[in-house]
Amino acid sequence: MKGKVVADPEPRRFMTKVARMYYTHGIRQIEIASSLGISQARVSRLLQAAEQAKIVRTIVVIPEGLHAEIEEDLQGRYGLSQAHVVEALDPNDEAGINRDLGEAAALILSAMQLSGKTIGFTSWSRSLRSLVAALEPTKKRSGATRIVEMLGDVGPPQLQHDSTRSTQRFADLIGGTPLFIRAPGVLSSAEVREAMISYDAHTREAIAALDELDVALVGIGTCNIDAPLEPGGNFFTVEQFEMAKSLGAVGQINLRFIDADGIPIESELDSLVIGVTLAQLPASGGRFAVAGGRSKYEAVRAALRGNWIDTLVTDMETAERLLRE
Repeated sequence: MKGKVVADPEPRRFMTKVARMYYTHGIRQIEIASSLGISQARVSRLLQAAEQAKIVRTIVVIPEGLHAEIEEDLQGRYGLSQAHVVEALDPNDEAGINRDLGEAAALILSAMQLSGKTIGFTSWSRSLRSLVAALEPTKKRSGATRIVEMLGDVGPPQLQHDSTRSTQRFADLIGGTPLFIRAPGVLSSAEVREAMISYDAHTREAIAALDELDVALVGIGTCNIDAPLEPGGNFFTVEQFEMAKSLGAVGQINLRFIDADGIPIESELDSLVIGVTLAQLPASGGRFAVAGGRSKYEAVRAALRGNWIDTLVTDMETAERLLRE
């Protein structure tokens, strides 16, 4: 009996790259041809082949097993249940990396069993908002009971608006009920924080639901302030970030600081945050992170070392660097 013929992965890799340049990044065929040093006719044939191979649907689908060895090595090294690696077109384009990772994560999330789950969602995360933007509605809704925001409002009004819309869209797409935290993510004092929570019943409901998370789509961040976030107001100040770094912080998970080994940094800053704590993340399974890019490397590595995530979607450069060390 003849064995199954397996396609050569290199043409599939090239086909995938061309498809992502054309469909995901909107690069014209003639520009793709010039960039890759091939004819426009070949670009057209590669795009047709990508459609026939079902690599292209409404978004570009990375063929399963394309980076299987690296993904398995990541799982073994860091005790992950799942690792998914995406090749970024430009390692210096962090906005593009966030978009690419979000689109890949949308396919992964679509395959997860979410029925009856309480799902924590980090609505201000750029990669997770990209995930929701790429997520397609399903004919059969998952029956997820609650989509809970895991952090209060941060950043300027436009970011808050975009975050709220993303939470609502996520809930609509998978059939869940959204629970919003309509309060600043960071307050000026612990007393103001408590007063804010006491004032708003909806915020209290969302915070209570954080104790019952089945899946947490966490946000991994640096110890710096990146636009459009702004210091102070509903976010930490430059001085507060410097204090966290002086205590050994190299990154944060939903504004909960961790050191290079993933050990939580305990400080007065914790009492200022309205949002999920590290202790509230699901104990086993369901800790889902979509993060990559050079600026986030130390934070991603620390989160892995501390076992704060068990499913990681990241870019190739980050994955290779994690395995080298």
